[in-house]
Amino acid sequence: MPGYRYTAYDLDGREQRGVLESDSPRLARAQLRDKGLFPMDVAQIAAANDTYAAGGGKRRAHLATADLARVTRQLATLLGAGLTIEQTFNAIIEQAESEPERQLLAAVRSQVLEGQSLGTALTQFPNTFSDLYRTLVAAGETSGRLPLVLARLADYVEEQQALKQKLLIAMIYPAIVMTVCILVVTGLMVYVVPQVIGVFESTKQTLPLMTRALLALSKFIQITGVFWLVAGVAAFIGARIALRREVVRRRFDKELLRLPLFGRLIRSQESAQLAATLSILVGSGVPVLTALQAGAGVVGNLSMREALQRATVAVREGSGLARAIIAQQQKPPLFPPVMVHLIASGEASGRLTQTLEAAARQQQRDVETRTTAFAAIIEPAMILIMGVIVLAIVLAVLLPIFELNQLVAR
Repeated sequence: MPGYRYTAYDLDGREQRGVLESDSPRLARAQLRDKGLFPMDVAQIAAANDTYAAGGGKRRAHLATADLARVTRQLATLLGAGLTIEQTFNAIIEQAESEPERQLLAAVRSQVLEGQSLGTALTQFPNTFSDLYRTLVAAGETSGRLPLVLARLADYVEEQQALKQKLLIAMIYPAIVMTVCILVVTGLMVYVVPQVIGVFESTKQTLPLMTRALLALSKFIQITGVFWLVAGVAAFIGARIALRREVVRRRFDKELLRLPLFGRLIRSQESAQLAATLSILVGSGVPVLTALQAGAGVVGNLSMREALQRATVAVREGSGLARAIIAQQQKPPLFPPVMVHLIASGEASGRLTQTLEAAARQQQRDVETRTTAFAAIIEPAMILIMGVIVLAIVLAVLLPIFELNQLVAR
């Protein structure tokens, strides 16, 4: 039975918004009138392709990571308390914090009430619920441990969100400093330097070499500044388009892993996400082969993802997980050796879930340590560079003043 989003008014003239289920828009309006409401707008919520009808158009449904974690936690709590799927979704829809979230959940509920499993219903919304999310939900339904699986999934989503926020916060300050540096230097070169040095040029004084070089650079920036701005924007757009090609993206990701600082940081971050994903899947009863296939999907770096896909083929042919990953190692290693050894130890001892969790924690700590160290290095380095540039500009401006003072003194 499809769901409908409605806007109506009660007998006191107050606006009422909500979601209901009906066989057709006409019956939906009739249900509203039976409740003493006067319907103004009734739009069907379509589950297919992550869209729902809204105002005569189509709007893409999506949940932010923080909202997804909260909804997952609510599902785990209510289902663990013994509520049915329908009762659970009714409660969550009532508690929804935004209209798009309410409509998305209502569309999922409609799919479930039509007889589909929750895992199958979520496949209609791939932009909100990832392959990993849907695989875990399906595994929880199959094993009869859906509340437990959802609780672990909520922990996973929250941990990944926290890790991304730490990385973002660590990069915000250097980005701000770099932006300020560029703006200050550009302002000095375009507006301040020409006006100050122009005063000395009018005196027919021979300017020092450093001052003449600065003035030439200033004029060059004034003449070609628009060109460089347009070229930078064009280069950015061109790079985005080029990276959509698999060949270019593969080469770019491979070169990223070779960078001295960023390469190790990327490997650690991707490995932490992979280990956390595998630990949840294996701990939820998902076969290792299926877990590895889903784990490859959460890895963003194309070189590492393709290595995992090749490892999946080896596991399908009977190889162990650790051995399959070791066979794909390169120079520098795609996956941290510590994580691979932990996986091998877990396979040998039968404690793969626990060792994967340990590997995920170890890699997350490594990411945090490297990010903190990078921020600690880059921040003073950028400030020092900006200071040197500003000092050079000030000296180039002051040198003619010093020479003029010497001439006056003579």
